Amino acid sequence: MDSYAIHFFIFLWRCKTISELMINEQIRDKEVRLIGEEGQQLGIMSAKDAQKLADEAGLDLVKIAPNAKPPVCKIVDYGKFKYEQTRKEKEAKKKQKVIEIKEIRLSPNIDTNDLNTKISAARKFITKGDRVKVTLRFRGREMAHMNTSKHILDDFAQALVDVAIIEKAPKVEGRSMTMFLTEKR
Repeated sequence: MDSYAIHFFIFLWRCKTISELMINEQIRDKEVRLIGEEGQQLGIMSAKDAQKLADEAGLDLVKIAPNAKPPVCKIVDYGKFKYEQTRKEKEAKKKQKVIEIKEIRLSPNIDTNDLNTKISAARKFITKGDRVKVTLRFRGREMAHMNTSKHILDDFAQALVDVAIIEKAPKVEGRSMTMFLTEKR
């Protein structure tokens, strides 16, 4: 899925969450719990009376909690309310952390210096907050010595023990052995 499709989906989702709110004449409940402009409780009353109060104030009646018993409505300027909602959603999206999975591939006959280079790359990924998938790939005759190569993944995890913990222990999957590391909390 390309980034355009993802952004379009998020746009549609955001529009859907905001447009689900019922306003003014769309509210057809017999009685509603009404909240005033400054957030004061005005009590339970009929939807028609609540609409009259909103019209007198020159504002809109918005159903903010449709699942409550009775539904909760608020007297607000709908345009301003909608703007505040979108801003809050954007702020929440900014604060959300997306954890990526970075993969590091090794072979059974890896040299010590190459292993140290891979370990430092994994350390960098883990300190950034990403998960690391360490894959030990076997080719040809290396498949016969899978069990003796497990020590490479154990050494890799031991070298990162100060910053990472093993989330999933080394496991053989086809022609490779994988292990997941995450940041130590």
